[in-house]
Amino acid sequence: MGKFAASIWGLARLIGFKFLQGEAFMIFGRYINKFYLKYAHMLLLGLAALILVDFFQLKVPEFYRMVINGVNEGVVEIDGQIVPFDKTVVLKEICLPLILVIVAMVIGRFLWRICFFGAGIKVETSLRNQMFNHSKELSQEYYQVNKVGNLMSLYTNDLDTINECFGDGVLMFFDAVFLGGLALVKMWRMDHLLTLLTLIPLSIMLAIGAIVGKNMEKKWDERQAAFSKLSDFAQESFSGIAVIKAFVKEFVELYSFKKLNKEHEKSNVVYTKVSTLLHILITLLIESVICIILGYGGYLVYQDRFDVGQLMEYIGYFNSIVWPVMAISMLIEKTSRGKASLKRITELLDSPVTVCDKDGAKEVEVTSGKIEFKNLSFRYPGGEFDVLEDLSFTINAGESVGIVGKTGAGKTTLVDLILRIHNVKDGTLFVDGHDVNEITIESVRRACAYVPQDNFLFSDTIENNIGFAFDEISHEKVEENAKLADIHGNIVEFQKGYDTMLGERGVTVSGGQKQRISIARALIRNSPILILDDSVSAVDTKTERVILDNLQKSRKGKTTLLIAHRITTVEKMDKIIFIEDGRIVAVGPHDRLVETCPSYQKMVELQRLEDEEGGEVNA
Repeated sequence: MGKFAASIWGLARLIGFKFLQGEAFMIFGRYINKFYLKYAHMLLLGLAALILVDFFQLKVPEFYRMVINGVNEGVVEIDGQIVPFDKTVVLKEICLPLILVIVAMVIGRFLWRICFFGAGIKVETSLRNQMFNHSKELSQEYYQVNKVGNLMSLYTNDLDTINECFGDGVLMFFDAVFLGGLALVKMWRMDHLLTLLTLIPLSIMLAIGAIVGKNMEKKWDERQAAFSKLSDFAQESFSGIAVIKAFVKEFVELYSFKKLNKEHEKSNVVYTKVSTLLHILITLLIESVICIILGYGGYLVYQDRFDVGQLMEYIGYFNSIVWPVMAISMLIEKTSRGKASLKRITELLDSPVTVCDKDGAKEVEVTSGKIEFKNLSFRYPGGEFDVLEDLSFTINAGESVGIVGKTGAGKTTLVDLILRIHNVKDGTLFVDGHDVNEITIESVRRACAYVPQDNFLFSDTIENNIGFAFDEISHEKVEENAKLADIHGNIVEFQKGYDTMLGERGVTVSGGQKQRISIARALIRNSPILILDDSVSAVDTKTERVILDNLQKSRKGKTTLLIAHRITTVEKMDKIIFIEDGRIVAVGPHDRLVETCPSYQKMVELQRLEDEEGGEVNA
């Protein structure tokens, strides 16, 4: 019997090693470990309440024994004395203590729910804030590789999983340890061999759980990846619904969505099969333990080593550990999902911030708006060639400068470097005489107002979109800048005027209206530097001239950069920068470039012919 007990104990130690460490049933990682300490006060209070509940819960089987033996034999044993089983005993020794046990358990369960689940919600909230703060610092290259749908699945499904694993994980792990441990001690004291026999299926269950849990982690990772693809496809399809309808591609998109949905269904079914298999095996093993208890326990009653009350008490203790046993199976599933989700979140949080302030960068106020390029060359990260080569020119404070060139010449890249969207080498780009690497990114961007090519608008009112740069701005100021952008007349025609809600990305207004609202949003900042990236391409020539004239008047003494494809848009500016294949071909006023630069002269002539013929002439 000693060797048998030793072998069972060795098996239990081998299988339960990770269980005792908690590694298999609670999630740990660089970004989550700190929360166990941060919310230790809540976890310890919840743990104290849990132990209180477990202690009182194990008092209930003793009442089973007293009632059954009292009914069968007419007497019960209380504090080592045999007393008649009468009304007084039932009330004083069973009913009143049972009421106290129930009250204590209700209070304790309420308390540990608040503590454990509350801690889980706080962890989810803190992680979401940390993820968002990191996401807004990541460079543009990161978002070119990682799609929106995939990122949103991290903020929803994966964080929900972390919440469950943190709160439920701590609860289930310690409930299994304390309730299961206390119940096993009481069972051991009643009969050693019967308890050892019940440990055999439990040890097998732990072994199965450890093996299946690894597989479940892999399957959950595959499921989340499939969900990310589905989410990203749906988001992209809804954003481009106008294009899909215009090209009559609804059926093709539906078929593609159906295919991705089928893959998502398949990954869900595979995961559910593994999960269900685990639950079936756990249930089977628990039922086998019940059979062992009834079989060998009945034999003990037959041998007069147990009475019926004691057998029911023993079964009551085992019923108390059924929940911890089931909790272990649930923990295996939850932890497998939690590890996979934490891995995906960790990948986001570990993504390097490639565009950031240099050590010792100073906060300065850019006031004049002078910009200087000195032998600047730029290559995109991972690129094979320079998209800008050896640029050297100066934009003096207060100048209005046009930037022209063929598509892909590097115009947008040039202004992106001014905005510090990408890194540049030291000593190649200066703003107000300061090397952009020696001052903070915030200093540079605060000095610039920007109108991007895609004219992104938020799902908010027109007034809030125009006043986006400020926490509070007067309606008069918004209206004034809307007039400068020649959009005021369109806005007042809307039923709700400036309170009109724009759809996602501004889909409820036309392309020209989006451009002009974006221009008004930039103008209201009144920054030393204004950058307009092809920002009047969607308006007619009359409206364009009105906007440019307003810019000239309102921006006097401030630097303005305007990227354009039409020469007529920039010909009246102080000077024009003509770019070709990433190189500066010519810099100067329009008239001088026409006289001295053949390439510029050719572009002017081609655009003139295009305007005369009303068609398109390829350069």
